[in-house]
Amino acid sequence: QVQLVESGGGLVQAGGSLRLSCAASGRTFSSYAMGWFRQAPGKEREFVAGISRSGVRTLSADSVKGRFTISRDNAKNTVDLQMNSLKPEDTAVYFCAAKSTLYFTGTYITAVEYDYWGQGTQVTVSS
Repeated sequence: QVQLVESGGGLVQAGGSLRLSCAASGRTFSSYAMGWFRQAPGKEREFVAGISRSGVRTLSADSVKGRFTISRDNAKNTVDLQMNSLKPEDTAVYFCAAKSTLYFTGTYITAVEYDYWGQGTQVTVSS
């Protein structure tokens, strides 16, 4: 089992940047594919970015491609989301998620595939 704690959210003006971090407990972090999701009020939770166990493979939603970058440090048990050129429509609660996988070396893009979730961190982008 793994516990996830997000940090780094806050209020930023449009065009600004934020870096979210997710710290994971446990000694088997490298056996989890990781992902970031977000949920705006009245909307469904949506995929933002995912990263494979090794960090070699990443995938981003079209809405954030070229602006957001996901990365991980397996030695520190962390996964980060660097968010640049933020827009008001990026406003949401951002969640870190983990998927236990023994053999799959890719990424997962649907929320139902993930096993563990953090509590979320609020990101607000003002216009």
